[in-house]
Order: sequence, then C-alpha cells, then structure tokens
Amino acid sequence: MARYRGPRLKKCRAVGAVLPGLTTRATLERPFPPGEHGTKRRRKPSDFKIRLLEKQKARWHFGILERQFQRYVVRASRMKGAAGLNLLLLLQSRLDNIVWRMGLARTIPQARQVVVHGHIQVNGRRVDRPSFHVKPGDEIKVCEKSSTKPFVLGNLEWSTAMPRPSWLEFDPAKVTGKLLGPPERNDLPFELNESAIIEFYSQKL
Repeated sequence: MARYRGPRLKKCRAVGAVLPGLTTRATLERPFPPGEHGTKRRRKPSDFKIRLLEKQKARWHFGILERQFQRYVVRASRMKGAAGLNLLLLLQSRLDNIVWRMGLARTIPQARQVVVHGHIQVNGRRVDRPSFHVKPGDEIKVCEKSSTKPFVLGNLEWSTAMPRPSWLEFDPAKVTGKLLGPPERNDLPFELNESAIIEFYSQKL
C-alpha cells in the first residue's frame, strides 16, 4: 500500500489547519501555504477549492488513499441519514483511529503501524487491519506481550493529559478500551465541513 513519506506539516499548511492525526504540533509556525508564493495575497477561493480542501483535510487526517476514501463516500451515501455524518462515523470507527484516540499512539500513522505489527486485539482476537470497523461494545486491548513494551508505556505516559472522547472508555492499568457507542460528530478533533466533501463527490460518483 502506498504511503505518504514527505513532510507532514506541509500537508497541514496546504489546507490551512493542524491535522492532529497527522502531527503532534499544536500550531503552525508558518500559517500560509507552502512554496515561494505562499505568502502572497490570494484571490477568494472558488467553491470547488473549498470542497477540495475539506476532502483533503479528512483524507490526510485519517491517512486514507483516494480510491479507498471514495469507497467510504459511496458507502456513507447508501446508509440511512445524512451522508456527511455517516462518513464521519465510518472514518472514526476505523481501528487505527480508535487506537490513536485511546492514547496508544501519538499519531494515526503510528497507530496504523501498531495495528499492522499485531499488537492489538479486538474482543480477544488479534486484528492487524487498520481499516477494521470497530462496533459499539467491542473491546480493544493491547496484547499481553506488547503491554510492557517501551513504546506502549511511553505513549500512555504522553497521553495522560490527552482528552478522550465520551464514547470511548479506557483503562490505563489494563491497557484496555471499549467503544461505548457510535463516535459523535462533536468529538472530531479538528474543524471539518463534511457536507462539502459529499458535494465534492456528488458529480463524480
């Protein structure tokens, strides 16, 4: 699977916002687009550009390639209710996102690595697919052999002051979490206009 290996802050500057799933930085030191013309005054963005930036924000934050992201949009559009909210529900229910929100990783790319290397169990079974859909009531746990590894203990200590969403229960002593209910829109850790994403794909899919 292809992965982005370039500078992450460059992506954040391109969309004009800090993407907490992509970087641990709290603010942008240079809050303007990258490139030699980034500081120059720009014209008012078109509707297409606004929708494109919202789509890129979501895709880069959750670390999803374009083709897979399109499949999420199609699936969200076929579900009952607002397509934008359904899309956020699907994205936030991914196992790599849940592992990150639990505080077992500092970024979603790191959470994906933790999952792929087989350190995570769901309902007692090891799962190595970052895109695994976690359902309400599922228990997420670090494997017993991995719970004492330095990177797990270091991330737990780092995340002590990290706010966790209300729909996620976590016990640091047992390194175990549980999804209490479907992820909520208000707990998204960055500003996003999900309706603009659906509008971006409305004529493409």
